[in-house]
Amino acid sequence: MTVSLSDAQLPPVDPTRPAWPGAEETIGGVRLHVRRTPGHGDVPAVYVHGLGGSATNWTDLADQLSGHAPGLAVDLPGFGRSTPPDGYDYTLRAHVDTLVKVLGGLDGRPVHLLGNSMGGAICLLAAAAAPELVRTLTLISPAVPDLRPDPRRLSDPRLALAMLPLLGKRVRRSLAAITPRERTRQMLELCFADPSQVPEQRVAEAEAEYAERAEQAWANPALEGSTIGLIRSWLVVGPRSIWRAAPRITAPTLVIWGTRDRLMSVRKAPRTARAIPNARLLVLPDVGHVAQMERPATVARAVLSLWRSAAGDRW
Repeated sequence: MTVSLSDAQLPPVDPTRPAWPGAEETIGGVRLHVRRTPGHGDVPAVYVHGLGGSATNWTDLADQLSGHAPGLAVDLPGFGRSTPPDGYDYTLRAHVDTLVKVLGGLDGRPVHLLGNSMGGAICLLAAAAAPELVRTLTLISPAVPDLRPDPRRLSDPRLALAMLPLLGKRVRRSLAAITPRERTRQMLELCFADPSQVPEQRVAEAEAEYAERAEQAWANPALEGSTIGLIRSWLVVGPRSIWRAAPRITAPTLVIWGTRDRLMSVRKAPRTARAIPNARLLVLPDVGHVAQMERPATVARAVLSLWRSAAGDRW
């Protein structure tokens, strides 16, 4: 079905806006680093980043939506500035359980839940597991099962060797030695349709974040463990699979995909939207894997249409 775009007045996109302030918080018994966006409205928005990302991936979209909902962007355990608890195993299920606890700790209010990439898969499973906690669901290039062997999905060709039993350890050491500037370049080329259009401040922020991660002992294990956990989740069949969970979602849902997404093929978009009972699909031309960063105003207008329709119990 067609997705309408809200005509609400939105602030101009400001590429110089710094990341929203953050702090460690305990919500639902979970200790995470959280960035909060001030906003109006009774229903909070909760933003969940993807693999290798952080709460800063939502700076611009949260700004666009701040006039309509207070925001809460989380750093998942082992990402951003969230120190993982002892024994955290980085499976997709562990991330889902963490998110459900956080949602349950928000005064019992159902939220507008938004996720990108791995965060989209986490949000999908959380919405299926705890439908009473989710008012609406927005999935941006969610990491649904996609096992196609495509070298374009790798930011570095050596990643394919990094998981091998003997050679992998040496390859991982080599990958760890990549400079923050080079990591940033790889990320931009992999995630954005046109990296040259990314504002200089956002590039500098990404480079600073990679430099910060280089000093975190848990950053690489978190990335490796979550990558393995995500791929293993794609192999799960039966009631715990992502495709079997999708039909249990009751929240009105918006699925957004870019036609130039190198990581998650846009060919998965129609199946994803069909699998969720009350979902609509928005495909954006000339957009890559992180539509909320590449086209924050367009995404915001689609999200506001979802929110307003849900408030009237129609979507």
